Amino acid sequence: MVIALFGPPGAGKGTQAAFLRDELGVPHVATGDIFRHHLKNNTELGQLAKSFMEKGQLVPDDVVWKLVEDRLSQDDCARGVLLDGFPRSVPQAENLVSWLRGAGRKLDRVVALEVDDAELVARLSGRRTCTGCQATYHVLHAPTAVDGVCDRCGAEVVQRKDDSEETVRARLATYARETAPVLAHLDTLGVVERVRGTGSIESITQSIRLAIG
Repeated sequence: MVIALFGPPGAGKGTQAAFLRDELGVPHVATGDIFRHHLKNNTELGQLAKSFMEKGQLVPDDVVWKLVEDRLSQDDCARGVLLDGFPRSVPQAENLVSWLRGAGRKLDRVVALEVDDAELVARLSGRRTCTGCQATYHVLHAPTAVDGVCDRCGAEVVQRKDDSEETVRARLATYARETAPVLAHLDTLGVVERVRGTGSIESITQSIRLAIG
């Protein structure tokens, strides 16, 4: 199966992807991981993406697609794949569907995790990160034993700039603005299933199982 996980920052895509990857026995393909791989290995595609990033520009859809296409063409994706964070635009969605069709495959399901903005702001703005080992905590759900000190390595634990309430709200606004058209486009294919992303991890996983069928 080819499944795409959608959801705003903080919706729990990464957590659910880990369960689904193991259960389905398919690779978890996240665009962030693809970018980091190509940048780290200084590949031709990585250099191309970097040329835009260094100018503070968004990497164009055609370049993002080339990076994703390269990953999907690898042998471990032949039996299926779990996409995370892709597609993020209508052109990317069109490229994906066209490529799959050309390979005799299809996009089987798009699972959209839905969480209210207030809950997302609470989740993300309460997150804290260790400056040493990068362990993550939460002021309400998983606090450190000693305020501001990492339980694992003793380094300082801080709120990242990306996790400030102002930044979180800006990220959510960007997601809503850019993703709504993508989901609307994919809706026309009849593959989108919307799942509430609140409650226990296990209950959300079960809802996704039902959505996938």
